[in-house]
Amino acid sequence: MLQLPHNVQTRWKILPHFLRLMKQHVTSFDYFVQTEIKKVAPNQTVRSEVDPNFYLSYTDVYVGSPSIEEDAFTSTAATPLECRLRDCTYSAPIYVDVKYRRGPQIVTTSKVPIGCIPIMLHSCKCVLYEKSRSELEALKECPHDPGGYFIVKGVEKVILMQEQLSKNRMIIERDAKGVFCAAITSSTHERKSRCSIVVKPTSHGYRVYLKHNTLGDDIPVAVILKAMGMECDQEIAELVGSGDCRIASIFVNSMEEPSAARVKTQKQALAYIGEAIRAKYKAQSVDGVRFLQYAPHGRRSISADEEARDVLAHVVLSHVPVVNYDFVAKRTYVGHVTKRVIAALLDNSLLDDKDYYGNKRLELAGQLLSLLFEDLFKRFNSDLKRSADLVLQKQNRTAVFDIVKSTIWRTDTLAQGFVHAISTGNWVLKRFKMDRAGVTQVLSRLSYISAIGMMTRVNSQFEKTRKTSGPRALQPSQWGMLCPADTPEGETCGLVKNLALLAHVTTDAEIETTKRSCYDLGVEQLGHLNGTALNSHATAYLVFLNGLVIGACSRPHKLAHALRRMRRSKRIGEHISVYTHSVHRAIYIACDGGRVCRPLIIASRGRSRLLPQILEHKTLNVHIFRLALGQLTASGVVEYVDVNEENNCFIALDENQLTHCHTHLEVDPATVLGVVCGLVAFPHHNQSPRNTYQCAMGKQSMGSVATNQFERMDSLLYSLVYPQKAIVKSRILDLVHFDDLPGGCNATLAVMSCSGYDIEDAIILNKNSLDRGFLRCLVLKKHQASIRRYANGTFDRTIGPPPLSSFIQGIHDTRYQRYSALDDDGICLVGERLNDQSIIINREVPIESPDVVYSSARERSQSGGWRMSTTPGSPAKFKSQSCSYKAPAPSVVDRVLLTANETDQFLVKVMVRQSRRPEIGDKFASRHGQKGVCGAIISQEDMPFTDVGICPDVIMNPHGFPSRMTVGKIIELVAGKAGVCHGRQAFGTAFGESRGSADHSKEASRELLAYGYSYIGKDLLYSGTSGDLLRAFVFMGPVFYQKLKHMVMDKMHSRARGSILSYILYIVLVDIQFLILALMFI
Repeated sequence: MLQLPHNVQTRWKILPHFLRLMKQHVTSFDYFVQTEIKKVAPNQTVRSEVDPNFYLSYTDVYVGSPSIEEDAFTSTAATPLECRLRDCTYSAPIYVDVKYRRGPQIVTTSKVPIGCIPIMLHSCKCVLYEKSRSELEALKECPHDPGGYFIVKGVEKVILMQEQLSKNRMIIERDAKGVFCAAITSSTHERKSRCSIVVKPTSHGYRVYLKHNTLGDDIPVAVILKAMGMECDQEIAELVGSGDCRIASIFVNSMEEPSAARVKTQKQALAYIGEAIRAKYKAQSVDGVRFLQYAPHGRRSISADEEARDVLAHVVLSHVPVVNYDFVAKRTYVGHVTKRVIAALLDNSLLDDKDYYGNKRLELAGQLLSLLFEDLFKRFNSDLKRSADLVLQKQNRTAVFDIVKSTIWRTDTLAQGFVHAISTGNWVLKRFKMDRAGVTQVLSRLSYISAIGMMTRVNSQFEKTRKTSGPRALQPSQWGMLCPADTPEGETCGLVKNLALLAHVTTDAEIETTKRSCYDLGVEQLGHLNGTALNSHATAYLVFLNGLVIGACSRPHKLAHALRRMRRSKRIGEHISVYTHSVHRAIYIACDGGRVCRPLIIASRGRSRLLPQILEHKTLNVHIFRLALGQLTASGVVEYVDVNEENNCFIALDENQLTHCHTHLEVDPATVLGVVCGLVAFPHHNQSPRNTYQCAMGKQSMGSVATNQFERMDSLLYSLVYPQKAIVKSRILDLVHFDDLPGGCNATLAVMSCSGYDIEDAIILNKNSLDRGFLRCLVLKKHQASIRRYANGTFDRTIGPPPLSSFIQGIHDTRYQRYSALDDDGICLVGERLNDQSIIINREVPIESPDVVYSSARERSQSGGWRMSTTPGSPAKFKSQSCSYKAPAPSVVDRVLLTANETDQFLVKVMVRQSRRPEIGDKFASRHGQKGVCGAIISQEDMPFTDVGICPDVIMNPHGFPSRMTVGKIIELVAGKAGVCHGRQAFGTAFGESRGSADHSKEASRELLAYGYSYIGKDLLYSGTSGDLLRAFVFMGPVFYQKLKHMVMDKMHSRARGSILSYILYIVLVDIQFLILALMFI
């Protein structure tokens, strides 16, 4: 068996600890329900315009445990499987603690429900959280199911990661007109805005201006700086250009702008800006409270300079906070941006790349749900205030108004808002100017690997119809963060991506702790510095924290080294990024969410810090071993590095490449691939497009969905009858438990020309292999009917089959045979055979009844139960509305479920099973992107065979190799053949031959020679038809094959009606046209 070298074994031991395929989804949701949700609600207070004494304030908000509301007064604990089967939403109530006025009293109440929120599986609020394997099996859940998705109305939904440009960061670019500009998108909880600082060529040289949609005209930057308190021209010049004479020579033209506009003081600059504010933004830049602070008593308006000062403080570059109108941080930021734009004008290589992945952020489920909750909660309070005003304005109230116990306290606003957004995938938030579609998608359950691949998908908001190549191209900055092969074909190529194996997406960390650490390490606050101090010294670097200037440092490398040491000892967050930029003369520290990072082994003095002794715990138990793995980041052995900080790193791919200059070592080069591409054997030997094709086809292959697949009742389920472990596998395959839920079979493949049925990638299958169950699959489809009860007391019903005497031909009547599968209750029996048009559920609905049902059990109980018909005693008339089976091939009833959903509606679910044998036209594929349909099925007697009687399962045409260049498939066959001879699984991990994590082709060849086979994998075959020895050696061995979901049975379509003559006439006319054309060229 293949033995890993000791150093590689050590690195593969730590890899499962850092494998976080779904961790980013769960961590983001946990942060939302534990932290973000508490920041939104306590800031809200509901006040009445009718009664100024009335108020309601929220003191706390928290999420309960998942439950299902059975009626108005009863709720039961919910499990994910129960919600799937009952078409319910797996949700938990949201509770608040409130303090409000009830008449003359101040009342404090706790645990008041305000709505429900869907719960992410395996999150901290889920019943599956930190459950053991046996506990998960007791709940009938798959132990390998990673979670990270929601169940809404019985359907599994996943919120895809959304790729966005980073907020609160400057991007230096060149616009369509060739003008150099710095674009800054500011985003805070209060507002979002976009600001630009541009360098315009004029007849008097270059001039620098600030653009904002609040301002009607472009304002000179020198005027902006004067309005922010820099009245002295020398201070402005020192802030922007004192460090570089070339920058100063260009900016000197902009220094003439204030004099031309007759602006010398801060008040004059504010008045100049105030006149430029657009009319529709006047008096809207401040809220009512701030307006009252500005305007003296009796004044109805504020002056232009006060308006401009407020715009500069809270609208322009709103992410830079201004306290008590102290503009020190904001004017330093403006000066730095101006300097960078002019530097890019002088050197075009300093322009930023929008597609550089350090400028991107990923929005996860927690961030999107936080925005949605804030919007829904404001709507809830707005409706509550409006309803309270209507009640309070009534003078003849008989009782004291208690808002919590009144009927206006509705809990459906939040519940319906969450369910609608996740069900439709439409995130429409007017307050945040967000209008997105396709945010959520139904979780693909075609196979286990398709579900895993969908959870790691990254969706871009870039328009798919645009033909721009930049956003679609593979960026060097994506190395180790995104899979280079897993992207779709067509218009979404490069826009839909997948995370790499060890990539992790950060969540927001506490910013104040990091800021205090920076000040303790010698960062000087901006109030103590001037422009000369910032620019005159080559060692003076500005310090940015999440895009904000927090100070300056004279020893930048020492500061960066100290922060990294604190991170490695976990005195600050392990995902904090520290990045020094010598050209910008800045240190960028980031602790915001949405950054993609990955773990790297720290190296020092040419040696890895991951020593084998660290993980040698042979005498310790498993718990202590896992604890040792968890301490790797705290002990300075492994650390997380994001895209920006990688620019300061020198990373070695392998331990034998380490030098004294290297700072880090890759955990393993195979981890730069995604989970789907990582399952391919020897992918580094294939042509790149073939790996991309396999990533798409691997998600379309059948296999085992989950260990609880026969407890599920999905709309459509595919399952292989005899799935097998791959003989040649990668070590990544063990990490994702693919051997427990495989998606294919090992086929004996012969590469040879056999008849003419194997051209154009078609394959020939062995009939006897198919009889033995090779690649046979089960297709399970769900048929469902609801038994509704109407408001007038009538309801649907199911009845048994009609009596035999009602059919003229008796048991041979085709109409009677449609009811052959039914039981006496009108529902089909388990195990019954279904043919085309067979009745599955014999349902009847009342003819004269309004199509109205109660929306919930609470509404039914409040109305006093079901209302009876207006004419009691009169029998209801019914019409048939049965559920029938429609398919050309017969099926068998697999399972029947009778249940009820949240609205107390009775449900009948029937799963029908169909066993399908591979047939001509079905599509198959190897793991190397070589797909092909079945061209012929030949009996084993006519197939070629070896001298020991081995007969291939699949015959493939050799012309499929030269143009496709899938060398990995050739090596897989040789390594698999050697593994079969030895009785072991071979390994084909990417880039693994030199590190010992993959079988080397030369070693496999030597092993074949030892067992008496050809070292190149070829065998001597005999013809199955004539028995003669074939004239050439045939390349034959085991290859893992996948059965794709594209089957002939599902593609059989025909028209039921229409003129046959017209179609024949059309064919005849076409033939005549071709005949005339042929005669013309003779």
